[in-house]
Amino acid sequence: MKRVHNFSAGPAILPLDVVLKSASAVTEYAELGMSVMEMSHRSKPIVNIFDEAVADCLELMGLSSQDYAVCFVGGGASLQFLMLPWNFLKKKASYFNTGAWADKSITEAQNVGPVDVIGSSKELNFNHIPKHYEVDPDSDYLHYTSNNTIFGTRFANIPDSNGVPLVCDMSSDIFSRQIDFSKFDLIYAGAQKNMGPAGATMIVIKRSWLDSSGKDVKETMLSYKTHIKKDSMFNTPPVLPVYILGQTFKWLKQNGGVEWIEAINNRKASKLYDAIDSSGGFYKGSVVEPGDRSIMNVTYNLPTSELEKKFVEEAGQQDLSGLKGHRSVGGIRASIYNALPEESVDRLIDFMVSFQKNNM
Repeated sequence: MKRVHNFSAGPAILPLDVVLKSASAVTEYAELGMSVMEMSHRSKPIVNIFDEAVADCLELMGLSSQDYAVCFVGGGASLQFLMLPWNFLKKKASYFNTGAWADKSITEAQNVGPVDVIGSSKELNFNHIPKHYEVDPDSDYLHYTSNNTIFGTRFANIPDSNGVPLVCDMSSDIFSRQIDFSKFDLIYAGAQKNMGPAGATMIVIKRSWLDSSGKDVKETMLSYKTHIKKDSMFNTPPVLPVYILGQTFKWLKQNGGVEWIEAINNRKASKLYDAIDSSGGFYKGSVVEPGDRSIMNVTYNLPTSELEKKFVEEAGQQDLSGLKGHRSVGGIRASIYNALPEESVDRLIDFMVSFQKNNM
């Protein structure tokens, strides 16, 4: 079996152990004579898969099932851009605009009600995280995107919400580092970047906020209460993606949890940024301030677009895959999610050194 060094931004690399277990489950699950894809979502084995995924998620986050509910839905984070305001936006919501997906979340919320953009880096092509902002205490919630996949920025710290309920789109950096998850009232994350395959979105929500502030949503599929009350089984859920997501949680737990993977992630990112910064300007990071740099998506440029094209082509010949920057910004993007082995980063750095030597 061939495995390339996969730097794709999403759908992204999965741990090999998870891929192998999932491949086996697709053929036959738990010696039951059928695939995990062929079983009723209301059967005991599938219900157990969902229950274990919920329990493992909360354990990794250090949260209690009494205080927080977890559910899985389809539609990606893009559906959450609408579901969030549909359930909670009454008077006004506060948003940070720090990237393409944050921008889309604002657009969707504005279709529901008033939005206050309290901090934005849009005018500088999202190359930094805004530091100065003020949250209106009358806001229904404060929303931010923790990691900006296209532009390679992240919030190094959890923003001060001024007592307002805090919501975060963690699609591209969830479980990549230790944070105080109890500070959040709602977290959502599309699985396909740092947890599993495309098709499942995970929502973690504080029960007390939903009970006290959730609107009476009549559109059943758009109501968080619907999916939580039915344990993600109101309609047929994305069973296989949730199974794989759950296996990724177990992989994390078995190896030492978020603390373990954070140390590896910091080491990978540090190596790669050091290679960029020590190149004498041949490689130039696209993020202005080092403190705003993502440890999941490393974005940089070469002196010309022609060299960038050559870089991507020659990297591909050495099994370094997925390095082309997003079509909206160009350049190079190395996504170094949890599942990417450190060896892959070392191979990329070796290639960068040789490419620079051959193209000066």
